[in-house]
Amino acid sequence: MQDIQSAETLVRSLGADILDSRGMQLERGFSQHGTVSVYDHSLAVAVMCVCLARRLRVNTDMRALVRGALLHDYFLYDWHIPDKSHRLHAFSHPLKALLNARNDFDVDRIQENMILSHMFPISAVLPNCRESLLLCAADKICATCEVVQGVFERMWNRRSC
Repeated sequence: MQDIQSAETLVRSLGADILDSRGMQLERGFSQHGTVSVYDHSLAVAVMCVCLARRLRVNTDMRALVRGALLHDYFLYDWHIPDKSHRLHAFSHPLKALLNARNDFDVDRIQENMILSHMFPISAVLPNCRESLLLCAADKICATCEVVQGVFERMWNRRSC
């Protein structure tokens, strides 16, 4: 538990400007998986990236890791609302997230690859650095947990006592 708190403190420190930005505040209102917002998902993924890097003792650019993880889903729309512009969301959102991130923040080469490749193997962009590989793993771990949590919440709410 202390590891998670320490990781979250680091994420909030290295990504304070991102977390406080107008775009991230918009993401609080967009659903990601189940009842989890895009904001909460992005924060959880960044924390998971730090935990994985520490646990696996992977030498990383921690600033790039945190910031790329926070921005990996910075697409700024609710993909659950039917709209032709995000019809192929799983394939198109990494590029939209990168364009929005570049608009609002300084994005380095590592962060760019992280954002564009985080959907690997669905995306055509290969992760080409340690930070991108950590993000791919962390995103899938968090997404799986969020979906499973949503399934259990729905099952629990349907139970009659």
